Amino acid sequence: MLVGLFEALRTHRVPVSLREWLDLIAALDRDFAIADAQEFFHLARTVLVKDERHYDRFARAFAAYFEGVAKIDPTLLARVPEDWLRQSFQRLLSEEEKAGLAALGGLDKLLEEFRKRLEEQKERHAGGNRWIGTGGTSPFGAGGANPMGMRVGPNGGARSAVKVWDRREYKPLDGDADLSPRNFKLALRRLRRFARAGAAEEFDLDATIEATAREAMLEVKFRPERHNAIKVLLLLDIGGSMDDHVHACEALFGAARAEFKRLEHFYFHNFVYSSLWRTDKLRMSERVATSDLLRRYNADYKVIFVGDAAMAPYEITHAGGSIDDFGGNEEAGEAWFRRITAHFRKVVWLNPTPRSQWGYTMSNQMIRDLVEERMYPLTPDGLTEATRWLAK
Repeated sequence: MLVGLFEALRTHRVPVSLREWLDLIAALDRDFAIADAQEFFHLARTVLVKDERHYDRFARAFAAYFEGVAKIDPTLLARVPEDWLRQSFQRLLSEEEKAGLAALGGLDKLLEEFRKRLEEQKERHAGGNRWIGTGGTSPFGAGGANPMGMRVGPNGGARSAVKVWDRREYKPLDGDADLSPRNFKLALRRLRRFARAGAAEEFDLDATIEATAREAMLEVKFRPERHNAIKVLLLLDIGGSMDDHVHACEALFGAARAEFKRLEHFYFHNFVYSSLWRTDKLRMSERVATSDLLRRYNADYKVIFVGDAAMAPYEITHAGGSIDDFGGNEEAGEAWFRRITAHFRKVVWLNPTPRSQWGYTMSNQMIRDLVEERMYPLTPDGLTEATRWLAK
């Protein structure tokens, strides 16, 4: 029966070895989880999942598997004695849950009242303290706040209805997730690892004192400098469809500015042409010629483009393709982009849209070709891939 769970884990890209799977079977043989989905969920996750980044994928695989298992043939279910089901259910309840049922008059009364209200109710209901619906404090429904409630539907609002385990609390840790205030810390740690790679060392007074006291002899310790000499040129797409990703880009920019001693940044709209902008206002007076940028910054700078790569193909391939420049740009954006990749040794493109959507626009494929497939999603895993290549 558990073969289906193993296949679901593979489908959701949860890495599980045969050895770990056999360990789970052995744990079940020793009755570490008996007839309780929650116990089995936690046992399986403990045995099979090695990285918290995969916790959410495991939860999704587990839910998909049990959705099929829970679909019992009604004719088979009708042959199970009702008294046995009731007794088995009550044995699984905690003391707190039993007290909650007792406060409502017991399981029989709760079910009887549920059937009664279901017959009386003729329309959808939200809020309140009586009818079956969403929100509110009624003992029946979904998304409500009755701590002793019986959930009908997706999620309990007060997070304490009987046997609610599918909360997906680890979704922000998934390496494929979009950057958010919660999971950006994970990406920031990876960015910092890159920022300190090859950093010059400085004398560490505290560590020297501790090591000298521990070894009973002078032990000089050093540590990487807080900032390093890595030089970064950050080029950010601004406006239009990028407005949907402004928070993720601001978080990335803030982290980079805090970590890199030599950080320069400029803005463009959709694609790079004969000029860039110093600020996100894109004013004529704040333009900087791209040719000046190539003269001013040497090949040691690591160049990071940030943009969704979504535009009309002619904006890349045709002279005058820029939608922000009337009468200028006698050369195509593609020509300017090739000059940048020829001048700088390390160039990557970070894309805030999910990788699964990249094939929807021709311009995305064109830019991936120009950057030699070094386009990465603006996610924790994507940042790791990009910074790993930049640090080579």
